[in-house]
Amino acid sequence: MDNLNAIELRNITKRFGPVVANDNISLQLHKGEILSLLGENGSGKTTLMNMLGGIYFPDEGQVFVDGEEVTIRSPKDSFAHGIGMIHQHFKLVDVFTAAENIVLGLEGDKGKLDKASIRKAVREIADRYGFDIDPDQKVYNMSVSQKQTVEIVKVLYRGANVLILDEPTAVLTPQETDKLFKVMRNMKKDGKAIIIITHKLHEVLDVSDRVVVLRKGQYIGDVETARASQQSLTDMMVGHSVSLNIKCPKAEECKDRLRVKNLTVLDKEGVKKLDNVAFDAFGGEILGIAGIAGSGQKELLESIAGLQKLQPGAEITYISPEGEEKSLVGEDPLDIIHDGVLLSFVPEDRFGMGLAGSLCINDNVMLRTFRRGKGNPFLDKKYPAGVAEKIVNDLEVVTPNNNRIPIRRLSGGNVQKVLVGREISCNPTLLMTAYAVRGLDINTSYTIYNLLTEQKMKGVAVIYVGEDLDVLLELCDRILVLCGGQVSGIVDAHSVTKEEVGLLMTQFRKEGAENA
Repeated sequence: MDNLNAIELRNITKRFGPVVANDNISLQLHKGEILSLLGENGSGKTTLMNMLGGIYFPDEGQVFVDGEEVTIRSPKDSFAHGIGMIHQHFKLVDVFTAAENIVLGLEGDKGKLDKASIRKAVREIADRYGFDIDPDQKVYNMSVSQKQTVEIVKVLYRGANVLILDEPTAVLTPQETDKLFKVMRNMKKDGKAIIIITHKLHEVLDVSDRVVVLRKGQYIGDVETARASQQSLTDMMVGHSVSLNIKCPKAEECKDRLRVKNLTVLDKEGVKKLDNVAFDAFGGEILGIAGIAGSGQKELLESIAGLQKLQPGAEITYISPEGEEKSLVGEDPLDIIHDGVLLSFVPEDRFGMGLAGSLCINDNVMLRTFRRGKGNPFLDKKYPAGVAEKIVNDLEVVTPNNNRIPIRRLSGGNVQKVLVGREISCNPTLLMTAYAVRGLDINTSYTIYNLLTEQKMKGVAVIYVGEDLDVLLELCDRILVLCGGQVSGIVDAHSVTKEEVGLLMTQFRKEGAENA
């Protein structure tokens, strides 16, 4: 093995029952290299990296670190070999400070809560790579990017020379992403080896030196980033040519569908999650909602769907295609359905709120359609079965069957197709989606984008909460930007720049900013 290799995987195979998640995969990661790992949902990327992180143990194959064969059976083993994995969902204790989280779980001198020595060590790491971190700041007071910084510093403090970043830019603004990439390049110059898992191809081309592509659990190949393009990488991932153009045609006519005024929502502790939000949504448009994580996106959609308690003075008015107005204030989801409001909601939490993971596709469709008709809904399984079959065929859902396999056993992309397809099958006039493509591969994502555009062209008012600003600019007609629960701007998606939206996400609109 070349002594420049930090990691080498040889013939790695991992099975879960009859499913082969990784099939005889071999790859190398060089010192001082940023390697991107690409593949569709279910291709085995995270499973492969979880074996380096000590979460899983391979059924077959060998792992080499700096030329020596090693055995990694736990995260502790992974750290002992200088490997640190930063997961997409941070593993921090909210009530602890950055310093306390950094030393949590360590033994010996490094595990002692000596604030002076920790502060000194953290400052040395920050100065070397360009981090901005306050060791004494509580995690619950941090932004998403600050929490991510703590996670990265935590593994560096433990001596990691190999870092694995799983979807690190999923909830970052463009400015925060640029800052992260600058830090990654500094770590690369210092000889660190970095693996980044991401679905954002423009980021792959921007920050990585080499790309490894997996497809259906198998190694397809690797390519130098300088010789790749978004189109070539997509074709490698999918196995055939895929169009990367998001269509955004103009609807012939836009009609009033929703009016929101004076919308204020408090959480259980009395903290404002939404503060005097006001906007209109029109049938025949896609209204994008942008904002850093926790800016009130979730509360906004749930308020419209009747899942949040509103403060006095709030107005939410639904306008039917016939022009009839209906107030949704004080209505719960069942009231809204009984009042004939044609609203569909694709929530952020697929299983916690959207689907029942233990039920099959047919039964999950029945949960949404059983109120149609007057007979016993649980005896009428023909209708939901037909809807489910259409969803599976139209959206190319990969499943062994529709009526026996629990839906939680499907890949994330197939689960999302079922959820979106089920809501669209209800023929809504107002369709709300929260992070409809989060964590989905590019092929599935474009399927969802096309579905939303089709609904828009049918006169549906689509509200799309997203985290990828490039997609928001291409897909949407207007973008409402939330910052700290307030509307910092409503802009024309076709004329605004990504940087302008990024600024609105982090600061309230300055004097002279335009509303669209």
